[in-house]
Amino acid sequence: MNDTRHTRTALGVLLFVALTLITVDYRGGDNSPLRGLRGLGAAVFGPIERFSASAVRPIGNTVDAITDAPRERRRADRLALENQRLREQLRANRQDQDRSGQLGRLLRSAGIGGYKIVSGQVISAGQGFEDTVTIDVGSRSGVQNDMTVMTGDGLVGRVTRVGPDTATVLLATDAASAIGSRVEDSKEIGIAQGVGRRGLGSGGANPIRLQLLDVNAPLTPGQRIVTLGSQGERPYVPGVPIGTVEKVEQTQGAITRTAFIRPFVQFTSLDVVGVVVAPPKEDPRDAVLPPRPKGAPTPAAPSPSLCPCPTGSPTESPVPGQPGTPLVSPTAGPADSPMAAPTNRSTGDPSSRPAPRPGTTVMNTPAGRTGRGD
Repeated sequence: MNDTRHTRTALGVLLFVALTLITVDYRGGDNSPLRGLRGLGAAVFGPIERFSASAVRPIGNTVDAITDAPRERRRADRLALENQRLREQLRANRQDQDRSGQLGRLLRSAGIGGYKIVSGQVISAGQGFEDTVTIDVGSRSGVQNDMTVMTGDGLVGRVTRVGPDTATVLLATDAASAIGSRVEDSKEIGIAQGVGRRGLGSGGANPIRLQLLDVNAPLTPGQRIVTLGSQGERPYVPGVPIGTVEKVEQTQGAITRTAFIRPFVQFTSLDVVGVVVAPPKEDPRDAVLPPRPKGAPTPAAPSPSLCPCPTGSPTESPVPGQPGTPLVSPTAGPADSPMAAPTNRSTGDPSSRPAPRPGTTVMNTPAGRTGRGD
């Protein structure tokens, strides 16, 4: 069709009429004089619009999905990576908080006991017959063989092998461990020995066995045990908490008093540990022991039970009115005297102390330790 002057005039008139109708309808609002005409247009063209939209919408959605798929995939991958990073950060924060708490308890115990320590972490557990772990500090950090290893809760063991940056620790639960020990209240001394495999074997929840040198020594569940200390403070320094007496064996005719100890340290979940590189200037005794829980009664020491005395052995009372306390036979020679059984000063090992004979009572020094000279 040719573009003539008549055509342009008609188009202009139509545009003017359309603009006029739009203006009148807009200004009239709900009372517009064109309300009826608007309703008629909606009734006629509405179904056509809905049918067209329903036919075109799936095609439009498909096109949008195809064009947006790469962008949405990249967005999903980015969100997944961000979520993983946040999870790892949360896990690391929790580990840091836990290790910070363990280190705080370790430093507090070391400060109370006067121990100079080098802190480290357990990086692996032994797989052989020995009950051992490996820590991430070695000779470059001042660690040497036969040094005490502890946590903020108590004794872990002793160093047996040292490398430049790592060290092997023999745990107190190993059957080869023999630790000079002292009872908290009575100051009786004995030997604490592991039963193997962190208590997962025959020891169960009580993987340490205690043997008191005095068969008549009072011992009850709930009493707490600390290290006695070794000659030259190697391999064990004094005063490190070991555990709590859980069960006391009553064996007739035994020459030692036996009990099983629940250790303060959880050996199956070791993490932050400290190697004692310098011993305390003074024996801390029981100062490093944790406070008893509120409401927990203090174990009462029972009266000493009579040992299986030979027939005819006299029993006399050191205090009038208190019969039944076994004493050394008046006919006993010097070798039978309880004071003739000192600790071997060359080794400081309480295990070298001769066992008391039936019918005698072992006399401990007031300090409770004969191998340290205090």
